Amino acid sequence: MNTTTIVSILAAVVVTSIVFIGIRQMRRRARIERLRKTTANENTYNHALGLLSDIPGQYLNAELKLLLVNQMEYASRQLTRLRADLPAQNWLESCQQTKQQILDNGDDRKPVKIDSPERAGEVKGRLQSLATLIEGMHKDGKIDSATARKNLKYLRFLAHKTDADMHVFQAREYVKQNRIQKAIQAYHLASTELGKSRDNPIALRAIKSFRTRIRELEALNVDGKETASTGLQARRDRESGQPLHKEERMTKRADNDS
Repeated sequence: MNTTTIVSILAAVVVTSIVFIGIRQMRRRARIERLRKTTANENTYNHALGLLSDIPGQYLNAELKLLLVNQMEYASRQLTRLRADLPAQNWLESCQQTKQQILDNGDDRKPVKIDSPERAGEVKGRLQSLATLIEGMHKDGKIDSATARKNLKYLRFLAHKTDADMHVFQAREYVKQNRIQKAIQAYHLASTELGKSRDNPIALRAIKSFRTRIRELEALNVDGKETASTGLQARRDRESGQPLHKEERMTKRADNDS
């Protein structure tokens, strides 16, 4: 075996080894990329599902619900194509059922009371997460600019409404406690919050309703003060009248003795 043959054989071995290593690296990269896509789509599905479940029912209109369900449906389809070790097909079927319920107005999610600043903060945080999701969908070309602007504007209104709902809840509690002035202040705060979204017809109707309620409470507060003032004056009259009656009885007794 001459030198040329030996060199050729060695070269072939080297080339074969390089090709083999290259194929292994390509497969490894493909597995890593598949795992990355699987994780990303699973996170996308879970994030959208969490927002759909956690945002109170009174804040999600049909369009926002459909945006979330569409995001979940997209992630489910991607996971099905990736043949991920997940129940992606079941998720996809569930998304399609939920979408049909929304379109048929059969998706009734219970409203949640916004009864504290902490609760309001939690809801606003989830609304902000939804806004970020919509911005991402627009960036990825899943929704157009008009749809993104419309829904982001509505989410800003919902953030103001969250604080307003919290103030309204506090106002009603103050009324139950007969703390009318505190209730009036709370309704004023609610009106101020919704005043930040005056271009929204729901906000305008609510502000009008708050002002009517404020006038009612102011009238009630005045009546209450007048009643309290009348009662206090009567008590003072009774107290001031007691010594007079005592003096009259002493005078009568003295007259009788004389």
